[in-house]
Amino acid sequence: MSLPPHHRPGGGFQNPWPGTEPHGFGDFLRWRLKERRDKPIAPSPPRGSLPTRTPVIATPRAAREYRSVTWVGHSTVLLQLGSFNVLTDPVWGERASPLSWIGPRRLMPPGVRFEQLPEIDLILLSHNHYDHLDAPTVRRIAQRFPAASWLCPLGLAPLLHSFGVRHLVERDWWESVSTLSFSATCVPAQHFSARGMGDRGDTLWCGWTLETDGVRVYFAGDTALHPEFEEIGRRCGPFDLVMLPIGAYEPRWFMRSVHMNPEDAIQAYQSLRLNGSTPPCLALHWGTFRLTDEAVEEPPRRFAQLWEKTGLPADGNWTFAHGETRRF
Repeated sequence: MSLPPHHRPGGGFQNPWPGTEPHGFGDFLRWRLKERRDKPIAPSPPRGSLPTRTPVIATPRAAREYRSVTWVGHSTVLLQLGSFNVLTDPVWGERASPLSWIGPRRLMPPGVRFEQLPEIDLILLSHNHYDHLDAPTVRRIAQRFPAASWLCPLGLAPLLHSFGVRHLVERDWWESVSTLSFSATCVPAQHFSARGMGDRGDTLWCGWTLETDGVRVYFAGDTALHPEFEEIGRRCGPFDLVMLPIGAYEPRWFMRSVHMNPEDAIQAYQSLRLNGSTPPCLALHWGTFRLTDEAVEEPPRRFAQLWEKTGLPADGNWTFAHGETRRF
């Protein structure tokens, strides 16, 4: 039986589309040491200076048919879907790094204090990078919500179990899990995985679609633009909410294979639409950690301009302040 194209011969995983191999360490050094010296980047805004809102959270649970989404920051979202509470890529740590004293530091505190969280039922994980899978946060969640279910792509179970997670399911692309409370599908993404120097591609990366209490949502995780967005919409849509990354994209020659820019995010959104549907699009992956060279506040500005230029409904661009909650 032949391997799926995203499975690497000999073990591990790869992007299956031509020209999508992430750049190596030598290119990383060229970017960080040479290009940044020749072309300095715009300074980051003062810590804590971006807009914030007070979250509106139904505790411990909301009523049936209540739907809300709260942006905690970066790719961390709290979904309250009826009485079912979901977190995506939860990171409450101060740095996106294995070390407490070096690495990208938060520009903004979490929009929801950890102590404010309602009873969490499900956590969706997209991959193992430190800005998406934070060991101290996983341990806190596992300790406070030991009955919560975790969904992750292939290969992450040993790491999560070591952090104290009890109930988890691994899935490959296009594999699903169904329970009495929810159904979810692991869907393709174009990215890579690594937590050290020698483990690139050892575990899988993905997005997730989720259906519960009569509502369907799509969390893209961390991804570049790839050919499968239309198929995700066809198989798993139509969606009531779409969550797409829009930031961490410059320099383009280095980031194109792993991160979408606002133009790519608009194209991905258009591909996801089914039968002319226009679900709200929550813009993620910007404004929390400074990972790349574009100005911190550029992604939402460009995304809004392109959204309007494309003629999409004005009320569908959900670019939030940290902590902001909206019903849908």
